[in-house]
Amino acid sequence: MIHLASRGAYGVPRVHAELRHQGRAVNRKKVERIMRERGITGITRRRRRCLTRQARKPVFAPDLIGRDFTAPRPGMRLVGDMTFLPTEEGWLYLATCIDLATREVVGYAMADHHRAELPVAALRMAAGRGGLERGCISHSDRGSEGGFN
Repeated sequence: MIHLASRGAYGVPRVHAELRHQGRAVNRKKVERIMRERGITGITRRRRRCLTRQARKPVFAPDLIGRDFTAPRPGMRLVGDMTFLPTEEGWLYLATCIDLATREVVGYAMADHHRAELPVAALRMAAGRGGLERGCISHSDRGSEGGFN
């Protein structure tokens, strides 16, 4: 009944917790066995989204900053990342470039996709504002769309 009331979402852990909440002393393994025998399983309604996907062919760029996320002066080291924002019209993707010395966003770009053009546009904005030193390092995670290592 608990499984049906959850519209099929509750699996063993939640069914067991609900039975305990109702004051019924029941072993978790017993709940698991009964649900397995009757073919009852929970479902996941939401798919977890993650923007960082490793490239199919690994192209490893050297870690030029060596996990040291500081900079002595502005314009020497940038870090970049992407995130997504839910809107009424669908997902909006945001790519940012942050200066490690000032912790300011020095470049950003938004689009309805998260292809390589997006972080490249953010990096171009950062470069277009001026203030980047010759040999400036731009660092990001190893996502396949990032291309900004």
